[in-house]
Amino acid sequence: MAMVVTKACDGCKYTDCVVVCPVECFHEGSTMLYIDPDVCIDCGACVPECPVEAIFYEDDVPDNQREYIQINRELAAVHPSITERKTPLCG
Repeated sequence: MAMVVTKACDGCKYTDCVVVCPVECFHEGSTMLYIDPDVCIDCGACVPECPVEAIFYEDDVPDNQREYIQINRELAAVHPSITERKTPLCG
């Protein structure tokens, strides 16, 4: 199981979650972040840091957003790792 970034991140891309991650599992796409499930240790530190509540434990991803489990797996593999806070796209 891994943490999953879902639809609420798309278009905002807050990076508050990135700076608390102990294993550097976040990757930055053009409009949102992704979590590499092979690196994530399921610590949950990122969940309370997300101001748009876009991060869930894999088993808790809402049914209408389950596709984000695979989206995170695929897109984390092709986007660069991110470890520092950046200005969000929204807010």
